[in-house]
Amino acid sequence: MATSAHAYVRGNTLKFYEWLDSAGTTLPEGPSIWICGDCHVGNLGPIANARGKAKIQVRDFDQTVIGNPAHDLVRLALSLSMAARSSDLPGVVTARMVEQIAEGYESAFDPADELQEHTRPDAVQVALKSAQQRTWRHLAEERTQGKTVAIPLGKRFWPVSGKERKAIRELFDDEVVSALVARLKNRDSDAKVQFLDVAYWMKGCSSLGNLRYAVLLDVGGQASTGQDICLIDVKEAIKAAAPRAASAGQPRDNGLRVMDGAQRMSPNLGGRMAAAHVLGRAVVLRELLPQDLKLEFERVDQREAMRAARFLAHVVGRAHARQMNEAERQRWRTELGRGRRSSLDAPAWLWNSTVDLIALHERAYLDHCRRYAMETLAVGDVEALLN
Repeated sequence: MATSAHAYVRGNTLKFYEWLDSAGTTLPEGPSIWICGDCHVGNLGPIANARGKAKIQVRDFDQTVIGNPAHDLVRLALSLSMAARSSDLPGVVTARMVEQIAEGYESAFDPADELQEHTRPDAVQVALKSAQQRTWRHLAEERTQGKTVAIPLGKRFWPVSGKERKAIRELFDDEVVSALVARLKNRDSDAKVQFLDVAYWMKGCSSLGNLRYAVLLDVGGQASTGQDICLIDVKEAIKAAAPRAASAGQPRDNGLRVMDGAQRMSPNLGGRMAAAHVLGRAVVLRELLPQDLKLEFERVDQREAMRAARFLAHVVGRAHARQMNEAERQRWRTELGRGRRSSLDAPAWLWNSTVDLIALHERAYLDHCRRYAMETLAVGDVEALLN
């Protein structure tokens, strides 16, 4: 999180909702639908369906709730704006990006408005092409260093206790879980699912303190013969920080909540998930497919920034629009335009929210870096004294 301001924004969802709760900013109130809840650039990318066909969709639903779609739009605007600032782009580019975000999002509510292939930003084109060319061998090399019979322990994969291993074994005895594994990639529905290995997966700082496992399975004897790999991500479904609508009838079980949100917003991903419990805690399971990638916008030029803003906002808009009827879509489009100025096409509420959040996160990022530097210095001082 100390590597850049953009990385800090990606890793600090709570800061966003603290602002939302305390700033008193008036956002338009959209229809109560499933939202991502953490709609930053890294949470969009190519997602494969059960047959391996990839589309750009939302790819993370830890924070999903039935809530206000405006929250996703503001979070995306913040993420893209910070990516632009990390790329040393001038402030006028940020202003134009927010315009493109508003236009791209609103266009998603017009069924006749489809983004054409040539409008995709380069990062999206590259990611889609790469996704369609990838095979399970790429996944094995990235996730398990090419080994398909055991997970190599080290920096990313840590050993589990006997109690954890037993609980994971029992999890894959469940018929629902076995059916999820068998139906992907046109596997035989009656294929035998054999447990091979499990490790705690240190995926990032958000994993610590929560359940997160990489599970290696052999489906129909394919992994042991080098023909296929089945790597399952078992992730604890934590309580969402995103506020839900007061009248929302969403599941109380966090695993079911995450799965429901994914099914509504990203059919490719939602169709590949299952909710369960491990050691009394709610988890979500999904098989990792080679085509699943995250988008990278670490360094962008002005042209790429404009195209990315419009395209990704359109993707999020589509995920929202498919949950609304025609009357709701029309009302929401009208509400989105509230507060437009002739000098700036983006609605005032979106622009002002983005500016406030940039200022808040810039300061919080620098405070974070200062603490990080002080802690690093303290460790270095101790080591110097010991030596």
